Amino acid sequence: MTETTAQPRRSLFFTQPDAFDLDNKYTEAALERHKREGLELAVRARWVAMALTAVLLIFLNPQWEVLWYHFILLLICANGWLIRRAGRVGQSRGELFLIFVDLLIMTLGMIVPNPFSDDVRPLAMQYRFDNFQYFFIILAAGTLAYSWRTVIAIGSWTAMMWSIGWIVAWWVATPIPGISEKVAAALQGYPDVAELLDPNSFMAPQRIQQVIVFMMVAVTLGLSMQRLNRLLMSNAGLERERANLSRYFSPNVVEELSQNDEPLKQVRKENVAVLFIDIVGFTKYAAGRDPYDVIEVLRGFHARMETEVFRHHGTLDKYLGDGLMATFGTPVPTPLDASNALGCARAMVSVIDRWNLDRRRAGEPEIRVGIGVHYGSVVLGDIGANRLEFAVIGNAVNVAAKLEALTRDLQARIVVSDAVRARIAEENQSASVAMTGFTELTDQSVRGVDTPMDIWVMKG
Repeated sequence: MTETTAQPRRSLFFTQPDAFDLDNKYTEAALERHKREGLELAVRARWVAMALTAVLLIFLNPQWEVLWYHFILLLICANGWLIRRAGRVGQSRGELFLIFVDLLIMTLGMIVPNPFSDDVRPLAMQYRFDNFQYFFIILAAGTLAYSWRTVIAIGSWTAMMWSIGWIVAWWVATPIPGISEKVAAALQGYPDVAELLDPNSFMAPQRIQQVIVFMMVAVTLGLSMQRLNRLLMSNAGLERERANLSRYFSPNVVEELSQNDEPLKQVRKENVAVLFIDIVGFTKYAAGRDPYDVIEVLRGFHARMETEVFRHHGTLDKYLGDGLMATFGTPVPTPLDASNALGCARAMVSVIDRWNLDRRRAGEPEIRVGIGVHYGSVVLGDIGANRLEFAVIGNAVNVAAKLEALTRDLQARIVVSDAVRARIAEENQSASVAMTGFTELTDQSVRGVDTPMDIWVMKG
């Protein structure tokens, strides 16, 4: 015999939302925010509705006996506060129980005779006050906070309680003798009118009509809530995608990518600027230090550097342990890619200087970096089958990495290829200003590059 794993039974109605995509923090956050905001709004709407109802009841029945119904309204308000406290995303039996209690309080308050009233009337007269319409307030408020299943549950429970209530009342009620006969005699010849005005009649067709119409409204609202929930999941998915993009691209690029259909999949060649930055001597720095301290330094370094990449409209291609690679002109080229790359390199140096000032004050060793920047042709596009990654490969990437490594030999902070300077001249005709602080080295041998290069070096 083969063993089968028992599957958990799912309740017919509960507050848990549809399982579209619950395994990510963005969807969960959206659901939690939606539920919390909905509960707050629903409770406030309930309190306002109950206050208006209390005033209305005084207008309809300006007698002391109306305080009984005010007591019922206070119970409903208090229970709403408890529901707000118990409400959460996911299945919540406590919350469902309080919703059930909510409906039970309303049902009993409407069908049980007012104990403070000395007016003797047939029990059937309780159903002549059209109190059932107040259930629509609870149903409407439920759409602000609950899943479509719970909204339909509210409709079903209400219909069940109301039906049981009038059936039990009909079964135990003692008709006042003689009233029905006197009404029939007064309206002789009009039997339908006599039946309608009979104080002892529970008017079963009207009671059935109430619950059927109420259920139709509940199902309609439930389907609307289901559609709203799907839209919420879709929106949460879009927010997740934008958040994923924002990890790599600057905000303006994220905005452009979000408005296009699959703009990254096409493999193509582009001229882009590539920047590599690395911490000089990090292996020696990390030796013997607490791993947690090392990780904190890396986090601080990466956070500062990626901020500058995005601020200069670049793309964070990847982290490289104690360094990173950034590109300028991906996934969409701009007229200032080389200028942005050089500006980013300068800004990174300034940020490191400010950080080192704080580190010296704290008695921590300084952080030294080397930066290499090159401008040239690359191939870019998505790689992978199911899990895609945006890749930038080509000679320009290799040269930029070699220039960054060259900063050790030259004791430089930034090494820039002449291709970057030439491109900056094309972009804004102010290359001389942009290269201020750099020294040109011609016919420089670069390890891993076949031919000598003209480079620009900034020391410090």
